Amino acid sequence: MNQPCPFLPSCGRPLSWRDLAAYREERGAELYLLCLEYAQQLWLEGLPARALLAVDRALYCDVPATAEALRSYPLPYAAIRWLVSQPSDAFTGNARVHYQHLADRVRGDRAAIKKWRAWAAWALVRQARPELPSDPQHAVQEPTLAEISAGLAADGIAGEAAVWQACLSE
Repeated sequence: MNQPCPFLPSCGRPLSWRDLAAYREERGAELYLLCLEYAQQLWLEGLPARALLAVDRALYCDVPATAEALRSYPLPYAAIRWLVSQPSDAFTGNARVHYQHLADRVRGDRAAIKKWRAWAAWALVRQARPELPSDPQHAVQEPTLAEISAGLAADGIAGEAAVWQACLSE
């Protein structure tokens, strides 16, 4: 069994994707916390890749900067860094490529902030796991840290760029 991620909450009851599906239309603070709780559960169950996907879903929720959920559990940049930094044979795939593809392919509502959040996660993975290669078959212009910070500041919530930068500094 893995040790709990210190940046994710635990809800004390078993969760499934069905719990998240109940919030299909509303993607606010309640879903945000539920996704983080589900990520913790998946991590503890030895499913790190699925845990990371649950964190991604939380990252894409539309939570105002003043929400209580963010005071308790800030945007999950620290959780992403922590999860990918842990030794695990159960990770499948390459988290760097995952975020590279995600950032380049995001569409729809709130696409700009979703793109910058994916690039922010990509940068954290690159820093935490420099041995992970990029996808040479995926031609994309990788942004600089300054561009990511500017994108988060322009399209994200108040203080988001600073939260991300603090995770980069760890």
